[in-house]
Amino acid sequence: MNTIQKFKSPIQFRTSTILSLILILLTSFQLLAQDFTKEDELRGTVTEDRAWWDVQHYDLQVEIFPESKTIKGTNTITYKVLDEDKMMRIDLQAPMVINKITQKGKKLKFKTKGNFHYIKFKKAAMIGTEQSITIEFSGVPKEAIRAPWDGGFSWKKDDNGNHFIATANQGIGASVWWPCKDHPSDEPDKGVDLAITAPSSLMGVGNGRLISEVDNGETKTWNWKVTQPINNYGVNVNVGDYTHFGYKQEGLNGMLDVDYYVLSYNLDKAKEQFNQVPLMLNAFEYWFGPYPFYEDSFKLVEVPYLGMEHQSSVTYGNKYQNGYLGRDLSGSGWGLRFDFIIIHEAGHEWFANSITNSDVADMWIHEGFTAYAENLYLDYNFSKEASSEYVIGTRRIIQNDRPLIGTYGMNNEGSSDMYYKGANILHTLRQLVEDDKKWRSILRSLNKEFYHKIVTSKQVEDLMSKETGIDLTAFWEQYLRTTMVPKLEYKQISFNEMSFRYIDIIEGFDMPVIAVINGKEQWIYPKAAWQTFENIGNIKSLVIKEDFYIEKEQVK
Repeated sequence: MNTIQKFKSPIQFRTSTILSLILILLTSFQLLAQDFTKEDELRGTVTEDRAWWDVQHYDLQVEIFPESKTIKGTNTITYKVLDEDKMMRIDLQAPMVINKITQKGKKLKFKTKGNFHYIKFKKAAMIGTEQSITIEFSGVPKEAIRAPWDGGFSWKKDDNGNHFIATANQGIGASVWWPCKDHPSDEPDKGVDLAITAPSSLMGVGNGRLISEVDNGETKTWNWKVTQPINNYGVNVNVGDYTHFGYKQEGLNGMLDVDYYVLSYNLDKAKEQFNQVPLMLNAFEYWFGPYPFYEDSFKLVEVPYLGMEHQSSVTYGNKYQNGYLGRDLSGSGWGLRFDFIIIHEAGHEWFANSITNSDVADMWIHEGFTAYAENLYLDYNFSKEASSEYVIGTRRIIQNDRPLIGTYGMNNEGSSDMYYKGANILHTLRQLVEDDKKWRSILRSLNKEFYHKIVTSKQVEDLMSKETGIDLTAFWEQYLRTTMVPKLEYKQISFNEMSFRYIDIIEGFDMPVIAVINGKEQWIYPKAAWQTFENIGNIKSLVIKEDFYIEKEQVK
């Protein structure tokens, strides 16, 4: 039976004037606490020089020079004219430089201001037409010190002394090494062509499918093609002494090509460890619906850093072991039953790569749902109890230092709690739905409704409210936009009665929870004011079910 049907009255999650004032004050405090720069605003905002054109396709060609740690290349940007063209801004971060920009064979003038490059066209283009420009670029891209957290190029050597090179640039932006419109709100609708040129003794691996390989003598060029929309930070280049193997998996949308590119001496380890991939694909297709990129295949690519969710080219560096570099983040034991990087980063194919936030302030959509996918993997392949123990165990990582949602328009992410607080919020919501078949249909509805779309947190929140049949307004405000964890206080006031209430909540928050009283589960309905629960007899034991992300305290 659905929980809602058992309620004495519907859950009344509601907004109010006071709630609105609280949120305004919280936002203002964040703005004061953050030391934002003009560059943060320019990076984070869809300004006029970004708004009038829509990226259709990137044709990106890059040559890698390992000895000098330099690159050069071209990017032909095809775009659709949405409005009267104004100044066009292209992002490319120093010390990379733009050498030349051309359109229809003619050189265009541009001005560089820091990491931004402004083009003024001689003639306005007709609205609705497709145009293109070609940008030549070169330089010494920023070297990543602690990839994937700081971002840039990783210039490493493998155990045999071969060059081992990879990019990762989620936070710092794709423009750290290639010129583009570097904002999550605009993806190339028709995908990317990516040509990687590197020493012929090595191999270049990118996103999508390998179309051709060209021998240039001392170098080779590997031509990769992505046919689906792709977020900028998902475009990646990997160069190493790779060997390739793979298989075909029958999935919900037919046969899926699964490919692996690993260092030659790790082949045997990879064949063993990557047996988790079909388990992952089965689990996530069950919960979320079809893998979103059948056209572009699925790949795992070994890299010299931990890993990243590059679309159709998931990078792997977990050293062929279970856990997070051998550790269980949950402390429950279940975190050692799967390879964290395989499961987590592949989960991003659904949440981050197919469903993408329009502003990094809403990155909890990427990380919260994907962290939650870890325990759904356990649910599918082990048990519901395993998944519950794992996600509850991850609460020890939650800091509640800042809200999960950052400041909009400032290239500002929310708290790192977006991972496991996000996962526990969703696990709590599953309890409120109290119908796993319905819960699965809700997760699938998200992936159907927002398939290959760029969305806001509000859109996700509203769809889940609609699909659950619950007004979740106060639920989302409490958990996403404040750092307060609802605290349930309870006490027995007589042989037959107990009282309970919430503290540390916003106005209107009255989420029901399950209390286990004398071994029997019973829904209770706390609010800010004390509520009385009658005819319960002497309380010999009372436990609030741990699946709800709240704090509890028995008071006198």
